[in-house]
Parts: sequence; C-alpha cells; structure tokens
Amino acid sequence: NSPCVHSVSWDARGEGLFIDQGLFEQELLGDGLVAAGEEEFFKTKNFGSIVRQLNLYGFHKLTVSPASSAAGSRPRSAPAGGGSSNLDGPLHHFWNPHFRFDRPDLLVKIKRLTKANKEKLDAGLEVTSRLP
Repeated sequence: NSPCVHSVSWDARGEGLFIDQGLFEQELLGDGLVAAGEEEFFKTKNFGSIVRQLNLYGFHKLTVSPASSAAGSRPRSAPAGGGSSNLDGPLHHFWNPHFRFDRPDLLVKIKRLTKANKEKLDAGLEVTSRLP
C-alpha cells in the first residue's frame, strides 16, 4: 500500500494484485535502491524468485486481459499519468483467496506451502504459523 511503489497495485475488484515486472525490477529489485539509501525489500534481484515465493504462499497467476487491467478502477490509485508504467515489462496478475483489499484479518490464513504443510492440508488439518 506504499504510495512510493507504483509497480504493484490491486486489481479492479480488490481480490488480486498486478505486478508490472519491468517497473518492479527497477523499483524494488534494482541496484539503485541501496545506493540511494532506500530500504532493500528482497534478498534477491531475480523476479522469478519473487514469483516462486508468491506460489509458495498460495498465489496463482491469472491471465491478464485488457479489461481486467484497466487503470483507474483499482482500489489503490494508479501511478500519475493514469496508466501502467512506461516500461515495457509484462504485467502479471496474481490471486490468493485470503488476499483481499481492506481485509487484513484474512492474512493470517496465508501459509507457506511446505511439504509438511501440504500434507496437513491434504489430511484436513489446520496449518499454524510460527510467531514472528
């Protein structure tokens, strides 16, 4: 929800997120962050590693259609200029049933999918989170 990050935004229904890969790599994975004194958010510089982590936490990639990526209809405002970024990176759409706009109470249901957690879920058991 940071107003400084323009590469990640909610979809129109507030049920998923869009990631502009080119802008994401520049804003959050680029080498310029540390040099500029900005906080480093991720230990990786590889966008594929970010996607792999999203998958481990139960996010699914959806097909992006021009209608679903319409600017201005997202709960979080689009970057200045009204559209997606000016970079040529692909736009990715990710969804998780427990990731909703204005529903932080659902976040506790997002669990990392490890072999042990998958076995628990398959057996109908509850997966608990470790305390931070």
